Amino acid sequence: MKPTPDESQLLAAVAASDRRAFTELYSAYLTGLQRYIFLFTHSEELAQELTQQVFIGLWERRQHLTGVTHLRAYLYRAAKNLVFDEVRRQQRQASAYAELHAAAPSPASSADSELISQQYQEQAQALISQLPVKRREIFLLRTQEELSLDEIATQLTISKSVVKKQLYAALEFMKKRLLPTSQASVPVGVLWLVLQSIGG
Repeated sequence: MKPTPDESQLLAAVAASDRRAFTELYSAYLTGLQRYIFLFTHSEELAQELTQQVFIGLWERRQHLTGVTHLRAYLYRAAKNLVFDEVRRQQRQASAYAELHAAAPSPASSADSELISQQYQEQAQALISQLPVKRREIFLLRTQEELSLDEIATQLTISKSVVKKQLYAALEFMKKRLLPTSQASVPVGVLWLVLQSIGG
C-alpha cells in the first residue's frame, strides 16, 4: 500500500529534517499512539514515556522515512516493539528480584539487613571505581542507564563485540571480589541480571 500524496509529502519533509512537518506528524499521531500503548501498559506515565520514545526514534531515523509505505503501521509497529522491550525489561527485573528473595538469608533484624545492604553498596561502588575508565563507563551505561549493547557501541563509537568483552571483564572482576566476602545475596542477583541482558 502506497502512502497518500499528503502523507508522502509529509514523510519527505520530515526526512529532510523539516521540524514543522515533524510537529505536524507528531500532533496527528500523538493521542492515538498513547492510547494504543496504554492498552498494554495500563500506566498513563509509562504510555507517555514510550510514546515520546517512538517519536524520538522516528526523528533520529528520519533519513529512512522516504522508504516507509504506510506511516501509521510504521509508527504503531515501533510502539509495539517498545512495549515488548519494556515488558522484557520488567520480566528480567522481576526474575532477578525473585532470585534475590529466594536466595537471601533471613536477617536477624531489619537493622542488620540495612547494614548488610549498605556495606554491599559501599563495596560495589568501591570496586566499580577500580575498573579501567572505559570499562567502568560501559558497565555504568549498561547497569545504570540501561542502554542496549548497540546503543553503547554507537555512543562510544566502538564495536558491539568490544562492549561485550568489556562487560564480561567488568562482571568477572566484580564477581570474584564481591561474592566471597559479601554476607548478602544481592551481588548474585545484580550480576545475574546483567548477564541475562548481555546478549541484547
